[in-house]
Amino acid sequence: MRPDTHALAVKRPVRLGYLAAALLVCLAAPAFFVAEISWLGWVLLAAGLVGAWIAERYEAGRAGANTPAIHRPEAMPRPPSLLRDLSLIAIGLAIVRSIPLAAELDNWAFVRFTLALGGAVLVPYVISRFIYRDRATGFPWRGRETASQRDDVARGAAHGGSPRSEARGGGGGKWGLLHWGWLVAVLVLGWLILPFYFIGSGVYQNWPVVDSPELIARLFVGVGAVGIWDELFFICTVFALLRRHFPDWLANGLQAIVFVSFLWELGYRAWGPALTIPFALIQGWIFVRTRSLSYVVTVHLLFDAVVFAVLVHAHNPELFAIFPTAP
Repeated sequence: MRPDTHALAVKRPVRLGYLAAALLVCLAAPAFFVAEISWLGWVLLAAGLVGAWIAERYEAGRAGANTPAIHRPEAMPRPPSLLRDLSLIAIGLAIVRSIPLAAELDNWAFVRFTLALGGAVLVPYVISRFIYRDRATGFPWRGRETASQRDDVARGAAHGGSPRSEARGGGGGKWGLLHWGWLVAVLVLGWLILPFYFIGSGVYQNWPVVDSPELIARLFVGVGAVGIWDELFFICTVFALLRRHFPDWLANGLQAIVFVSFLWELGYRAWGPALTIPFALIQGWIFVRTRSLSYVVTVHLLFDAVVFAVLVHAHNPELFAIFPTAP
C-alpha cells in the first residue's frame, strides 16, 4: 500500500475545544449501545453539538481580527464546519438508536434494519449534499478523492497554494502484493481466532439458531449486509467527517469508539472488544492508505464470511467442521 502523502499535505491541529465536542458526540455511542442508557446518549449528543458551536465561535473570534477576507469561488467546496459535521454523526447515531440491534432473521427484522441502517448513511449524505452543500461524505469505491482531501485542496488554493500539488498522493489503483497478502491474512486469522472466540465465550448465542437452509441463507445475507453498512457508516461517514477536523490517528480513534460500541450491542460481547477495537482501527488505517471503499469492504466481507461459517458451525457442529481452534 502506498503512503497517502496527500493526508500529510495539510496538518490539522488538535484544538481542545473541538476534541471535547467530538469526544462527547462519539461517547454517545457507548451510552446508547453498551451501557444502554438512552437519556445519557441524548445528553452527550446535545452537549457535543453545543460544545462544537461554542468552539467554532471561539476559534472564529480568535482568527477574525487577523484573517483577511477570502473570496471563495462557487465551485470551491464549502469550508468544513465542526458543528455541521458532528450534527451529521449525531443524526446517524440517532437513526441507528431508533431500533433494537439484536440479531434477528425474520422479515420484519430485515425491513427494520434496512430502513434504519440505510437511513443512517443516506440521511447524512443527503443533508450534507443538498442542505449543507459541502459534500462532506462520499463513497470512493475505487480510491477517488474524498471530502477530506477536497477540503485540503480548497484550503490550499484559498491561501495561495497549488490545488494540483495539494491533490497529489498515493491511494487508489490496482491492488498490489500487500493488498492481496492482507486479504489472505484476514482469512487465516479469522479461521484461527473467531471459532475460539465465538464458541469458547458462548457469544454465538447472541445470534439466532440457524437450523434450516432458509435460516442459514438469511444469516449469510444479514451478516454480509451489515458488514457493508459498517464501512459505509463508520468509515465513509463517521471517520470521513472527523478527518476534516483532526489528524488521521485521532479521527481513527474516535470512530473506533462508535464502531466498537455498535458491534457490542450487535453481539460481539465478552472479550469481543479485544478483537473489534484493532479491527476498527485497522480498517480506518487501511482506508487512509488506500482511499478505496472497495478494498475495506472486501476485507470486511472476508472477515464476515468466517463469522458466518463459525456461527453456522456453532449451531450445527456437523457443518463447516474445519476450525482447529473450535472448543
